[in-house]
Amino acid sequence: MVPVTRLDGREVVVNAELIETLEATPDTVITLTTGRRLVVREPVDRVIERVVAYRRRILAPAGGPGGEGASCAPASPALAAGSTGHEDGDPR
Repeated sequence: MVPVTRLDGREVVVNAELIETLEATPDTVITLTTGRRLVVREPVDRVIERVVAYRRRILAPAGGPGGEGASCAPASPALAAGSTGHEDGDPR
């Protein structure tokens, strides 16, 4: 989620996954995949920075900043052991 400020000063939070385009016209226009358009005070570059920061936060491993020292544990012990989920080992 990315916080932005509408032209009237109200802060709104936009779902970064729904942003389709950003335009500088000279105001910044955010077009969502739903077709909805928002005109905001922040310049395009700042909105992009916020989207990138948001994605880094949600994609970073839980072990630490930047993924240092993080471990990505399997969802189940069976996966850790290399099980295919089938007793005969057949992946189908």
